Amino acid sequence: MTQTHVSAERVLDAPAQVVYHCIADYREHHRPEGFLPPAFTDFEVQQGGVGAGTVIRFASTLGGRKQIMTASIEEPHPGRVLVETGHPVRTTFTVEPEGHEGQRARVRFDTVIDARGLTGLVTRLFAPRMLRPLYEDELSRLERYAQQHPRLTA
Repeated sequence: MTQTHVSAERVLDAPAQVVYHCIADYREHHRPEGFLPPAFTDFEVQQGGVGAGTVIRFASTLGGRKQIMTASIEEPHPGRVLVETGHPVRTTFTVEPEGHEGQRARVRFDTVIDARGLTGLVTRLFAPRMLRPLYEDELSRLERYAQQHPRLTA
C-alpha cells in the first residue's frame, strides 16, 4: 500500500469558531453553494449534516477525471479537528485560534490517499500537483465565506 500525503495550511482573517462551524456544517456551508471550489459537484448529505455522524456523497473533478465519493465525518476534537473518510482518501481539517481572542484561524488540510501498484505511483506523482492548488483555492474561499458569516457559532 502506497500512501500519498498532501497538506495545505494558512492563517485566515476570520474567527476560528466561525471557520470551524463553516467546515463542520455540510448542510449550509461545506458544499458547492458554500465555500467549496467548482471541482466539487453533485453534493448530497446522506445522513446528519453537521459534524460527527454526517455522511456525504459528492463528485470531484481533478485533471479532467470525475470521481464519485462517499465520506463519513468524525470529530476527534469537536470545535478543532474534523475528519472526512472516504476510501481511499482521508482528509483532516484542523482549525486553531490565532491572534487576539481567536479572531484569526490557522487552518490546515491534511490528506492521505492509500493506493496500490500503478495507481499508487500515479497518485504519488500527480495528486500533490492537483490538490495543492485546489486546497489553496478552497482556503481562500473559506476565508471570504467566513468573513461574510461573522455571527455563526459552533
